[in-house]
Amino acid sequence: MRFVHLHTHSHYSLLDGLAKIDELVARTKELGMDALALTDHGNLYGAIEFYKKAKKAGIKPILGVEAYLAPGARGDRGEAGAKTGLPTGKAGRLPYYHLVLLAKDNTGWKNLLRLVTRANLEGFYYKPRMDKEILREHHEGLIALSACLTGEIPRLLAQHKMEEAETALREYQDIFGTENFFLEIGTHPNIPDTVPVREALIRLAQKTGAPLVATQDIHYAKHEDAEYHDILLAVQTGTQLSDGDRLTLKDDDFSLQGPEHMAKLFADVPEAIEHTAKIAERCNVELPLGQIHLPSFPLPADRTPMQHLRALAEDRLPSRYPERGNEVLDRIEYELGVIEKTGFADYFLIVQDFIQWAKSHGIIVGPGRGSAAGSIISYILGITDIDPLKYDLLFERFLNPDRVQMPDIDVDFADTRRDEVLAYVKEKYGEDRVAQIITFGTMAARAAIRDAGRALGIPLALCDRLAKLVPVTVNAKLEDAMRIIPELAGQYQADPDARRVLDAARHLEGVARHASVHACGVVISKEPLIEHVALQKSPQDEHAIITQFEMHAIEDLGLLKMDFLGLKNLSIIEHAVSLIRDTRGEEIDVSRLPLDDKKTYALLEAGETTGVFQFESSGMRRYLKELRPSELEDLIAMVALYRPGPMELIPSYILRKHGQERVSYLHPKLEPILKNTYGVGVYQEQMMRIARDLAGFTLAEADTLRKAIGKKIKSLLDEQQGKLIQGMVKNGIDQRTAEAIWELFPPFARYGFNRSHAACYAMVGYQTAYLRVHYPVEFMAALLNADTDDIDRISFLMGEARRFGIEILPPDINRSATYFAPDGNAIRFGLLAVKNVGIHVVEAVSMDRARSGTFRDLADLLHRIQHKDMNKRSLECLIKCGALDSLGAERATALANIDELLAFANRAKRARNETQNSLFGAPQPRLSALALAPASEATSKEKLQWEKELLGLYVSDHPLNQHAARIQSVRARPIKEALTEKSERTRFAVAGIISAVKKITTKTGQPMLFAKIEDASGTTEVIAFSDILARVPDVWKENNAIIMGCRMSLRNGEPKLICENAQEL
Repeated sequence: MRFVHLHTHSHYSLLDGLAKIDELVARTKELGMDALALTDHGNLYGAIEFYKKAKKAGIKPILGVEAYLAPGARGDRGEAGAKTGLPTGKAGRLPYYHLVLLAKDNTGWKNLLRLVTRANLEGFYYKPRMDKEILREHHEGLIALSACLTGEIPRLLAQHKMEEAETALREYQDIFGTENFFLEIGTHPNIPDTVPVREALIRLAQKTGAPLVATQDIHYAKHEDAEYHDILLAVQTGTQLSDGDRLTLKDDDFSLQGPEHMAKLFADVPEAIEHTAKIAERCNVELPLGQIHLPSFPLPADRTPMQHLRALAEDRLPSRYPERGNEVLDRIEYELGVIEKTGFADYFLIVQDFIQWAKSHGIIVGPGRGSAAGSIISYILGITDIDPLKYDLLFERFLNPDRVQMPDIDVDFADTRRDEVLAYVKEKYGEDRVAQIITFGTMAARAAIRDAGRALGIPLALCDRLAKLVPVTVNAKLEDAMRIIPELAGQYQADPDARRVLDAARHLEGVARHASVHACGVVISKEPLIEHVALQKSPQDEHAIITQFEMHAIEDLGLLKMDFLGLKNLSIIEHAVSLIRDTRGEEIDVSRLPLDDKKTYALLEAGETTGVFQFESSGMRRYLKELRPSELEDLIAMVALYRPGPMELIPSYILRKHGQERVSYLHPKLEPILKNTYGVGVYQEQMMRIARDLAGFTLAEADTLRKAIGKKIKSLLDEQQGKLIQGMVKNGIDQRTAEAIWELFPPFARYGFNRSHAACYAMVGYQTAYLRVHYPVEFMAALLNADTDDIDRISFLMGEARRFGIEILPPDINRSATYFAPDGNAIRFGLLAVKNVGIHVVEAVSMDRARSGTFRDLADLLHRIQHKDMNKRSLECLIKCGALDSLGAERATALANIDELLAFANRAKRARNETQNSLFGAPQPRLSALALAPASEATSKEKLQWEKELLGLYVSDHPLNQHAARIQSVRARPIKEALTEKSERTRFAVAGIISAVKKITTKTGQPMLFAKIEDASGTTEVIAFSDILARVPDVWKENNAIIMGCRMSLRNGEPKLICENAQEL
């Protein structure tokens, strides 16, 4: 007997379903079934992925949703219609029912999109809720099932309300049609209420003639997954398996079972089985995947998109190429021909438009990103700022004329202004046609271990230890880690608790945990997006509308997906350029900097690259010193090579550049292709050129070769290998050499980098280096402002600034800007950096200072700044950090007289109000003078502690400086240097200020201490064991200056200092 599962949850029923799409499709195929429905809770997240994978496996995909249905109107909140009872039959209130909806055809699919969207945007209350009003509006093409025990009809039957259940049935039949509404029955006898409700549903069907349908309410693929699904539910509810009253389905089976098993379960109602197949036959959605739906760019009435694109290119050509050579004109004509053939003129027009808008509004746009820089049309239109002819970039790497596939133009904007560009695009094309794209956070190996351990009640210390054994790499899989990390495998074999948690974690790994907004993905549609995708509010921002389909599904649907990336380094450039304009009156256009500046390359050669994009890491600094870069080409190569894998080629590249290693080629024809990189294969484009120049491939064919090698599909590889070798032999290269050249290609797939992208990012790196060396004060101020929330980074940058002779000045009420800003050849803290002094006070100070000049003294400040936020708390903080020192206010004296200062401020406010109310020259009220009672001056130690408290770090001095001689005498290492120690045997001294202390008792009852210490170079954690605490118990106090003998602990890859002796300074 044929059977089809019509009620199925994947892991996109977040933290409720365990099975991934692949597992459900494979299990369906394994059990010999030819169709399957996906009905996740309240969403269509997995619909496109499911549709594609099911089709590929020969399984008919049935698209659906287990909807949430409001008991009343979808907009009702609170008590309205919520007295419905829990699905277990316990007394309670749930503000929704369940209802399964299946799309019969494309009309039904469109209505699913509308219903799910409206539920999310109009009916969200705990869950995204539809109501019967919108079901009536969008019922066409849908089949509905009465759902599980949480459905309205089952809930009424659980409460023995047969007449009301029959009334509800008639209403659903009226909405969907009698032939399109089915009473759903399951067989989970161990779940409370299931058996009596099942019997009642059968009686209701017999009485009314409504058809029954059998379902399994699948939540995991195989029966043996049940225990791991139970752990997942515990993760969802934040409970442990041992907790008594928690959400669980462990008492019954919710796995994907085969037709024979299901037939036995429903032997008493065989028609319920038969109806599953009949419903499946009626569901025939065909999604037009692969069709491209480009939005239309607004055009003059007399122009086509292609004509307008050509006209724009002609208009802007002189600014890029004043002298039109044949190479330029030929490349333009070639690219325009490909663009016309592929139909992407609108695409280029849309992108150039929002980039031009951004630039015209002072928003820094990156010179390019990815392969788009290989297009001369992109360059002429201002989409990119890298000349593809000068830097030998390939158009076919960007747009392959042999494959009509949406090009990919990703754009970097200053991260602080990215949202302005997004708002412009929404305004231009319509709010209903533009949205950000969803993404899903999945349980990575480490998180899965910790989540599983919490649910199982396994000690946190063990879970943390196991998690830290898993390498911190992208896509690090637990299965791989257990194979290559002996300690992890050993724990699994030796410790039953470790085995339990690791087994559970392997099943949770990769399961979707939450939805969020993709960092940069944006979709623009020709029609309202609801015609193609379901929409919802962002979980992080209810004002932001996002798609329910992730970026790959958006691409499958043929919609225009773009990456609007916010790049912090561009904000730094933008801010630095603004500061240069304000302080020096110079206008800097970073896209027109000289690219042969000797000072810039000297800075890079010296490895002084703090704040220099792509070149700041310690490893990169080391290589730059060895490389001694002299042109942008060197920087492009370093961007491409400094990655895991190709990094091993850097030493050879450097030696060859300096003539210290022989450069050789397998064939003379390789020399012009690999000469710029000294015979080292660096770029994907080099692989494409080899295929073209040596084997006669077109560049389009070469791009296909590149993709084939990257996919590592053997049949494709064999085909391309034969074609390449045959082409080389045909071009006069002997068979053995041709085969040797082919061997270059697989490493290219692993190591080769997109040259266009490398060139763009090398350019941004060069721009930041140029600003760093020529405008150090402005650039460092911009760097500091980019990391105001990272105290460790601010401390490091201040140290770097001082190392280069730039003084860091404390906040000053008369000289500080809102943020860090140049003050002569120094940088001064902004007022907003002071804790508890909000933006309103800062703005009031800035505006009054601009209007009336600097403040003469404390009384003048209190008289002029009358904002309500200038209260006791903010005034104390301004005094303590030294911001009022220039007004002659000694800090301790001002603090001792804080009540008098506030009283004076109130008198000043009254006097101002009375002055405003006096008429015709009536006598002005007189304000009594501010008189402060004397007090002892604040000590240097107090001032430093106040700075640390309110600014997050020491500014005017550092407490360790008074102990400099002692610290130097024992050759204590700066903390930053100490953390680079690779040996656990080396002993060394470290000095620091204790900023936090945490004492614990170990399992053996011994005391143990964790202390955070810091110096001017950085912070770290120190561990002191019981023997140290017994010898020196009194030094471990916050703000104490100590010097320690230490060794390094590198356990789990995290450097920590182990204290072996300590002394207070």
